[in-house]
Amino acid sequence: MAANRRPTLADVAREVGVSAKTVSRVLNEDGPVSTRTREQVLAAVAKLGFQPNLMARNIRVGGPDTTIGLVIPDLGNPFFGAVARSIEDTVRERGLTLLMGSSADDPDRERALTDKFLARRVSILMVVPSVGADHSHLKPHRAAGLPVVFLDRPGVGLATDSVVSSNRDGAQQGVAHLIAHGHRRIGFIGDLPTKLYTRRERLAGYRAALEDAGIPYDRALVTNAHDQLGAAAATSHLLGLPEPPTALFAGNNMVALGIVAQLSRSRRKDVAFVAFDDVPLAEALEPALTVVAQDPEEIGRAAAATALARLDGDRTRARTLTIPTRLIVRGSGERAAVPAQAVRGA
Repeated sequence: MAANRRPTLADVAREVGVSAKTVSRVLNEDGPVSTRTREQVLAAVAKLGFQPNLMARNIRVGGPDTTIGLVIPDLGNPFFGAVARSIEDTVRERGLTLLMGSSADDPDRERALTDKFLARRVSILMVVPSVGADHSHLKPHRAAGLPVVFLDRPGVGLATDSVVSSNRDGAQQGVAHLIAHGHRRIGFIGDLPTKLYTRRERLAGYRAALEDAGIPYDRALVTNAHDQLGAAAATSHLLGLPEPPTALFAGNNMVALGIVAQLSRSRRKDVAFVAFDDVPLAEALEPALTVVAQDPEEIGRAAAATALARLDGDRTRARTLTIPTRLIVRGSGERAAVPAQAVRGA
């Protein structure tokens, strides 16, 4: 056998001096084989480093793979990393392995990833839907019993289970917290694209908090960004308005990091700030960052538990699980409002 070639079933059979069918019987435990032959085959497998092609076997016998396919928008986002880790921890006890890919929030790329996962007959499919994606192509697979769970955002064109955060209520609580500290001009920097489910829900929460307090909605105080650089630019724009905000609300963790960087560069210690979703080292900032924290671990656990229940035969109606958020007060959101003229005169 060439040194640079992966060992095959035939290589194992040749090493032991038996047929490939006998090796297959040993590895799949699906036929009579003597104890001595079994031991010889397993020893040859270990010696050669042979890895069975589980995907090929499962397609051949018509069974599912022992894997879960997970499609997320961004492998670098800590939130989705925490969700994936929780899913993996939950399904590991069932002998399932998590496979993951990034859609980059592109519906075509998302479709290509889901098609690849379906081709290898994953046991469960989990997707964070991209804006503009249509999931009706999954209907036959769902009807055939494949558990499909949407995470963070609901899907389109498919009635199936979803697990989301309490986006609207969380944003409303965070903005109300700023209002309680005297702020009436509060800037909102949301994610892109503007049709994104989480962005729309969090903006709705922002508007609800203003309405409850009798504060008029000002479109000039609402802007968007998809990364840290964009968020920094949006922060600079808002603070440069003739009537700038005295407080800012970040629509997600990546936006929050851009705001933190721009406030630091501008030496603006007078601006109150609350972020939706926690960020790494939030407590190490000065002041520490007040956040509306999601619970990615619970989102992952709930999604995995729901999918496993479906795998075990749960055929009840599809449902949406909403995971609560919580306000964590650390300092940045508790700065009292300072009139713009006072800041300019400082």
